Amino acid sequence: MTPRIRLANQSDGPRLAAIYAPAVVGSTLSVEPTAPDGAEMGRRILETTAKLPWLVAETDTVLGYAYARPHRIVASYAWSVEVAIYIAPEAQRRGVARALYASLFAILKLQGYQNAHAGITVPNVPSRTLHESIGFQLIGTYRRVAFKDGRWLDLEWFAFALGSHPPDPVLPKPLPEVIGTPEFDRAFRAQGAPYPHGV
Repeated sequence: MTPRIRLANQSDGPRLAAIYAPAVVGSTLSVEPTAPDGAEMGRRILETTAKLPWLVAETDTVLGYAYARPHRIVASYAWSVEVAIYIAPEAQRRGVARALYASLFAILKLQGYQNAHAGITVPNVPSRTLHESIGFQLIGTYRRVAFKDGRWLDLEWFAFALGSHPPDPVLPKPLPEVIGTPEFDRAFRAQGAPYPHGV
C-alpha cells in the first residue's frame, strides 16, 4: 500500500517519539543524549511547523517522518535548511523515505528555499546510501564534533540543491503562507516525481 504523506501534528508526538527512540537509546545514529517523549516531540512539531514543514508517511499507522529546520540563525543563511528523516524498522527499504523527501523538497522549493543539508553521524551506511542515491553530495566532515556514549563522533555533512540560486532571492515564505494553495496540494503528490537535484 502506498503511504499517504501529510503534515505532522502534535497528536503524532508519541508515535514519532517511538520511531526516533532507537536512533538515540544505545545508538549514535542521533547524537541527542536522551530520547524525547511524546509531549516533547509534539512541542517540536508545533514549533517547527510555524515556519517549516514536518511530514509523516502513514498507512494504517505512521511509518516515518521527515522535517526541515533552519540551518543557521544568521540572516544570510535564510535560504538554507537542515533536513532529517526517520523510518520505522518495519517500513525501511520500502520507498517511504524517498516519498517523504520528495514531498518535503517540493514544499521547501515552493517556499523559496535554495539548499538542504543533512548531517549524518559516522558510521551510518544506510543513511549515507539513501542521501547519495537521491542526489545529496558530501561536502565535508566535522571531526570529533559530538561526544556520546564515551566517545567522540564525526559528523558528515551532505548538501542538496533545491533551487537555482538567483542573484536576487526573495526571502522564503513561512509554511502557513503556502498551505492550502494548489501548489502545496501538488507537493503531497510529488513522491513519484524525479528528485530536482542540479536545478
